[in-house]
Amino acid sequence: MSASSSAPTPAFKRWRAHMDALLVSAPAEDAAPSAETLRAQNARCERWKKDLMHSSPVVAFLRKHLALTGCAVANPHVLCAPCDAQRAGGFGPPTGTILLCQNRFMSKKHMEDTLAHELIHMYDHCRFKMDWYNLRHVACSEIRAASLSGDCRFGRELTRGNLTITKQHQACVRRRALLSLRGHPSCPDDAAAERAINEVWESCFADTRPFDQKFVSGSL
Repeated sequence: MSASSSAPTPAFKRWRAHMDALLVSAPAEDAAPSAETLRAQNARCERWKKDLMHSSPVVAFLRKHLALTGCAVANPHVLCAPCDAQRAGGFGPPTGTILLCQNRFMSKKHMEDTLAHELIHMYDHCRFKMDWYNLRHVACSEIRAASLSGDCRFGRELTRGNLTITKQHQACVRRRALLSLRGHPSCPDDAAAERAINEVWESCFADTRPFDQKFVSGSL
């Protein structure tokens, strides 16, 4: 799971530019954090990451199944760095690395959900023939990651103020997948994002691999 030594492809360059755009020291409207703050954020992120990589049931489960696909995940594959205000993590397919946004986590549980989300993207990348510039492929992975990671559990939705009487989980998954797809470099507009999600929704929402059922209760 290391980058190739050959010349970067155009797809790699586009994806790297997209990932690099996320890495900023602070949201534009805020003052830049001090070096001491950045060091403290990074130390906390690294500490939580190392603990979750070894003690989190969902992370351990996903790492096990990634290893079975030939994609063993170790600490160096998961990077802590400051990001913009739009997301808490990301997955870079060309390099096989996960980004954890050290300045965006509300709690260790928030980081666990984010790490699980990105590991599901990695699983899709390793297990299936993913084209990360095909919106239908990306939409499918975003649906699965939002549904299976714990990102849409009741407690997380409560903190967001997004509660409905029926089909809460489905509504959250669709909303989170749409939000992620809108930010993808191959997505021209909101209509294209919604169309891609609608086209793959039924099959991808039902696909719980590698889980036997959706991870929405906080335990395996």
